[in-house]
Amino acid sequence: MSRIQACFRRLRAAGETALVPFVTAGDPDLDTTAELVWAMVDAGADLIELGVPFSDPLADGPTIQRSSERSLAAGTTLRKVLDLVQRIRARTEAPLVLMGSANPFYAMGARAFPKAAAEVGVDGILVPDLPPEEGEDLYQAAEEKGLDAILLAAPTTTESRLAMLVQRSRGFLYYVSLTGVTGARDRLAPGLAEGVAAVRKLSELPVCVGFGISTPAHAARIAALADGAVVGSALVDRLEASQSRSEAVRAVADFVAALKAPLRAG
Repeated sequence: MSRIQACFRRLRAAGETALVPFVTAGDPDLDTTAELVWAMVDAGADLIELGVPFSDPLADGPTIQRSSERSLAAGTTLRKVLDLVQRIRARTEAPLVLMGSANPFYAMGARAFPKAAAEVGVDGILVPDLPPEEGEDLYQAAEEKGLDAILLAAPTTTESRLAMLVQRSRGFLYYVSLTGVTGARDRLAPGLAEGVAAVRKLSELPVCVGFGISTPAHAARIAALADGAVVGSALVDRLEASQSRSEAVRAVADFVAALKAPLRAG
């Protein structure tokens, strides 16, 4: 059983919903990312998504795009992200998921990347621009190395395709709550409950909802529908507004604690 699977089993037994915060690795530098991850876990985060920066992302809105630009300007590479994971892993057993475009992963190698990722303690990969039909080699190699290949579904996903995605996804299914790109929003998308319910009818695979979750009230709504809430842009906004590493770590940790509160049992 992977760390991701064990995490969701533990949370379900406790009646909790997972909080899955996202930060771009290397924004504004790798040392800050390490401090952020440890602080988020201490504040209640259950799984961590680390973004691998890329110059031409598919689904990122302006906030995450700027985050990737800062990271790339600081010299972040995929190899450095893997070194960072190894460093983070020395202080936490929280599941770590790498989220990024297919290009950097394939540049390292469809078999070499999963091998290197597993060796440093990565638990899962999430590749928004790589559907399973096109990424069979990477996803198969990931599974062989014990990594959960997490797939995405959206409100526009057909029923037949959704059935395929829940069958082939590992760890959890990432449900994109709306059409468009990432970004903090004032309200959750209409039709979200129906979309998650459609997944529930097909599988007991955990479902995490992302895109647009920005407040503890949003998190509370997700807790009534899904197994996890993914929060990225609203968190990166706080990081971007901070004037120092200590201020950033404090602001992000406080926000994570506020988001996790409505996700706990009861």
